[in-house]
Amino acid sequence: MANNLVIVESPAKAKTIEKYLGEDFHVVSSYGHVRDLDKKAMGIDIKNDFQPAYIVSEDKKKIVSQLKAEVKKAKVVWLASDDDREGEAIAWHLYEVLGLKNKDTKRIVFNEITKSAILHAISNPREIDQNLVNAQQARRILDRIVGFEISPVLWSKVKPGLSAGRVQSVAVELICQREEEIKNFQSSYTYNIKGLFATAKEHKNLSAALNRSFNSKEEALNLLEHLIKASFAVNNVAKKPSKRSPAPPFTTSTLQQEAFRKLGMGVDRTMAAAQQLYEAGLITYMRTDSVNLSDYALGAAKDFIQKEYGENYSKTRNFHTKTKGAQEAHEAIRPTDLSLKTLDGNVQNAKLYELIWKRTLASQMADAEIEITNIEIGISDRQELFLTKGEVILFDGFLKLYSESVETDEQEEESNLSLPVVRKQDELLLQSAMGKQTFAALPPRYNEAMLVHKLEELGIGRPSTYAPIISTIQKRDYVVKGQNISKTRQVDIIKLAAKKITQSTINENYASEKGKLLPTDIGEVVNKFLRSYFVKIMDYNFTANAEKELDNIAEGKLKWQKMLHSFYTPFHAEVDSTKENAKKEKAERYLGEDSQGRKVFAKIGRFGSMIQIGESTDEQKPIFASLQSKQSIATITLEEALGLFALPKIIGEYEGEEIKVATGRFGAYIKVGSQNISLPKGSDPFKFSLDDAIALIKVNNEKKEMLKDLPKNLGKIDGKDVLLQYGRFGVYIKYDEKNYRLKDIKNFKDLTLADAEQIIKAPKKKK
Repeated sequence: MANNLVIVESPAKAKTIEKYLGEDFHVVSSYGHVRDLDKKAMGIDIKNDFQPAYIVSEDKKKIVSQLKAEVKKAKVVWLASDDDREGEAIAWHLYEVLGLKNKDTKRIVFNEITKSAILHAISNPREIDQNLVNAQQARRILDRIVGFEISPVLWSKVKPGLSAGRVQSVAVELICQREEEIKNFQSSYTYNIKGLFATAKEHKNLSAALNRSFNSKEEALNLLEHLIKASFAVNNVAKKPSKRSPAPPFTTSTLQQEAFRKLGMGVDRTMAAAQQLYEAGLITYMRTDSVNLSDYALGAAKDFIQKEYGENYSKTRNFHTKTKGAQEAHEAIRPTDLSLKTLDGNVQNAKLYELIWKRTLASQMADAEIEITNIEIGISDRQELFLTKGEVILFDGFLKLYSESVETDEQEEESNLSLPVVRKQDELLLQSAMGKQTFAALPPRYNEAMLVHKLEELGIGRPSTYAPIISTIQKRDYVVKGQNISKTRQVDIIKLAAKKITQSTINENYASEKGKLLPTDIGEVVNKFLRSYFVKIMDYNFTANAEKELDNIAEGKLKWQKMLHSFYTPFHAEVDSTKENAKKEKAERYLGEDSQGRKVFAKIGRFGSMIQIGESTDEQKPIFASLQSKQSIATITLEEALGLFALPKIIGEYEGEEIKVATGRFGAYIKVGSQNISLPKGSDPFKFSLDDAIALIKVNNEKKEMLKDLPKNLGKIDGKDVLLQYGRFGVYIKYDEKNYRLKDIKNFKDLTLADAEQIIKAPKKKK
């Protein structure tokens, strides 16, 4: 029997750690927090100095019971939860719930799950840091108070079932504010000119952009007409050396941003993959504000770079964390073993690991040495110049391994990576020129990476909170991710070639919403209400200052109860004032009247955004229609709103049955006879044709024919029935209270009992 019991948060971490410790250690998991504030009540005694009422939830009672049994068998209990505020709180809750004694309990922390780190932690135990625990408690209590007191106000003044969060509401405000900027944006355009030149002697090409733009097509045409007869010469050639330095190794936020830009991974998925890599002992702790690397990591990186690339590629760098009072001041995120370049198995985990590996090594590599050449091209009898620049990489340095991506919606500056050799006063020949109507860029909507960057810039949230913030505002349906929807506009093009000018227009897509965070109608309504009545909560400075105060609590410089008292008194008064004085928020917009003179409103209903024709006081009852996914209360027109009432509509017949297109609570569908068949995702019900409907009916009938013999009993294995059934996710085998899904429903027709047994007994793939 083991004398030492080690308690960690996750089973994956427990397995990794147990292999590094001897037989005298038994490692178990608490599966995260074992207790929390009571969900059925506020769970805080405000009058008694904000005393929290923690309870063990129903789903954790069995785990706590098992842990208590393990504790009785052990002489020493080692609390090995993560080395941050949340981890410290988990250790403290375990200490309290399991009735541990100080003399028999040791707190250990480590920044990576490697043998040396675990053994070092065992050799250097400490006590639970109550300051870190208090910082976590203060955040939890502060967020509970805000949610518990504001949410009922939203229920009474806006709509039942809504909720608000201290940090999440500010994130929604950022997204709504950006949407307002886009709606109020005044579009403008200029005409930009580019030319393609050739050297007079060697006829080598280079492209260049005019150093000014024009406000009208006429001005652009005048310039192109002048270019027909003009001559061109190099006015100046300027070369200057430059260098580019690598980015620091990853923190939590920079990893989330770079994984989104380079790998297309959402913040939630990035953190899940990083957690798995950490628990497998492959990377250091993934929640950190720090860009520091340990002496061991610096030495290992230097050795690897010199061996792999040569001494001239190595440059040891000590990066310093700029975040004052950083919550997780460990190391940056890095591989635990820099000699391990790639991973097998899960593709996304492997890609994320490779990104971390490259970024870590690149941070310890030499600067890239670059020569930048700027060329000015003069036009006879004109003051304007054509400008171009090129870069020559003299020494690639860290670029040999890694280049940081940049999030930008700005137009790229004209640049040639390779320029022909030209000298001052060299004659150039104009091959062609083009003037393009260029519109001012809309303010860019936030994607997940941009929002994380903005929150960090404002000092809102900490490494452990970015992913939950973005996840929560989407789960609450205040924010949605845009689909691949772009607007289209016509763009004027003027071309000069072979001394002739031609004019044309092209269609250009712009303002793509794919992957961008957009406020929903209800999100905008809630945000407007909170902005009007809870000014302090919605103030970015207040939220950022709260983070600083939490940092001070963690450092033992501030009592957590004092912080909560200074917040609660004015906040509670604001809640009471809002209850008394706030008007019922009308989540609606008046659009006009229909042909019969009845009023038309766009509004929030029980099941989402909808159009209402008529009022409850009218003799004729109001009628309703749901908005389509691409429509918004804020922007829908009267004409578009009335068009929604074109449904249900009859579009034809099939085998003597009338076909109707309609919309309901769960989206658009066709009705034929007694069947209701959902339209394919992305289909426009107003443009759904008879041919589309017949094709959909045939597919549905084929599916019904295929499934008509289900459920089906295939026989018995070990005396238990093997059933073939059909459910929400397709055809599956049900055996011994477990389900085994079949990937292709077409394959089930000839499925035998032997086939089913093979599927049931196949080894499970590790997730």
